[in-house]
Amino acid sequence: MRISTRGRYGLRAMADIAAKARDGAAVVSTRSIAESQSISENYLEQILAQLKERGLLKSVRGAGGGFMLTRGPGEITAGEILRAVEGSLSPAECLDEPGERAKAHSKGCTSCDDCAAKGVLSRVYGSVTEVVDSITILDILDSKSI
Repeated sequence: MRISTRGRYGLRAMADIAAKARDGAAVVSTRSIAESQSISENYLEQILAQLKERGLLKSVRGAGGGFMLTRGPGEITAGEILRAVEGSLSPAECLDEPGERAKAHSKGCTSCDDCAAKGVLSRVYGSVTEVVDSITILDILDSKSI
């Protein structure tokens, strides 16, 4: 399992917004995030839109506009961010949520229920989920070596 650039940038952007809010910025512009994180502004806009759609960010329009967290940095987890921009974090389609599982069967996965590897993959998924859901943006800010 590999977290894509989109997932890494999503985590970095959310941490950047939280850090700037901690320093007194009420709203953080896309340009500011892009510059401080060395991320393409166009690519970042797509990621921020997904985070906003999932209710993790609120946008403010107009001069001085930008983005702000919808909850405190201690209340938003890495798991929420990753799922917002990556989709499912499961290592196999048969472990996806019910709506996603139906898509897996339509993609050709016919042995989900009888798969010998499902137990191992399920444990991997459980461990990954436990870790990413236990790390908050505040944790990321307070310890860059998590």
